[in-house]
Amino acid sequence: MEAKLLYPSECILAEGPLWHPERNSCFWVDIEGGVLYEYGWDSQQVNTWSFDHKLAFVIQGKGSELILGLDRRLARFDLQTEKLEWLEDLEPNLPNNRFNDGACDRRGRIWAGTMDMDTKEGGGTLYCIEEGGTSRKKVENVSISNGLAWSLDNRTFYYIDTPTQKVQAFHFDEASGDIVGDKDVIQVPNDMGSPDGMAVDAEGKLWIAHYGGFGVFRWDPSSGRLLEKIDVPVPNVTSCAFAGPDLDVLIITTARENMSEADLAKYPDSGGIFYAKTKLKGIMPFSCPW
Repeated sequence: MEAKLLYPSECILAEGPLWHPERNSCFWVDIEGGVLYEYGWDSQQVNTWSFDHKLAFVIQGKGSELILGLDRRLARFDLQTEKLEWLEDLEPNLPNNRFNDGACDRRGRIWAGTMDMDTKEGGGTLYCIEEGGTSRKKVENVSISNGLAWSLDNRTFYYIDTPTQKVQAFHFDEASGDIVGDKDVIQVPNDMGSPDGMAVDAEGKLWIAHYGGFGVFRWDPSSGRLLEKIDVPVPNVTSCAFAGPDLDVLIITTARENMSEADLAKYPDSGGIFYAKTKLKGIMPFSCPW
């Protein structure tokens, strides 16, 4: 199966695709450009909002609100009034750090990871932020914090620190948000690119974007086996999410960062947003109630 171009956004570093069922639209961000995109599913029209910050992720909030990861800070953004309300600054003493990925769990807690912008090894941390601003460090000494996902029974938390080339699995306690006992469940060979963002389907399998790997790969976290691949006609595939009213379309983000003019001439759709109709459905993303 090969993905097709949905929108030629030419993002430097597109990331964080999110299906918003109430708006019947899909959001994504350009981290380096500080731009938030919204693609109307029926209208096929694109709206954009620009910020003077690096914009790492978007999470559905209450009503017309979104939760954004800007630099190292969480913010609440109202799509109707365009009011931006700052919430938490996770690492005020680390000015060279920024968020790199974020997601919400079933209880409405926000999980967000940081990284050093010079990709210093071990420079980042994965945090869990609860209503009221309480934040807890969950995984320390992270290099490039990426994919976040939960198993269908909500007992396992999956996490990717990209340079490790693996997916870690932790026992997850939904009530407390505690994670313990990590183990490696997927090891990505170097010649297949590096694991980046990921999504879970209705069978509990992981769809992982491979940066430098020209595709999204479906993995079985129980066996560690590779099950299938969606080919993407650009190298740097960054993340994916199930979208559409039936959650049966995989939206795929890509990047054009660190590519030469020759590379961009060869892969001109780099930084664009792609899609692929899947036989399997995904699960609805969780939203933040505060």
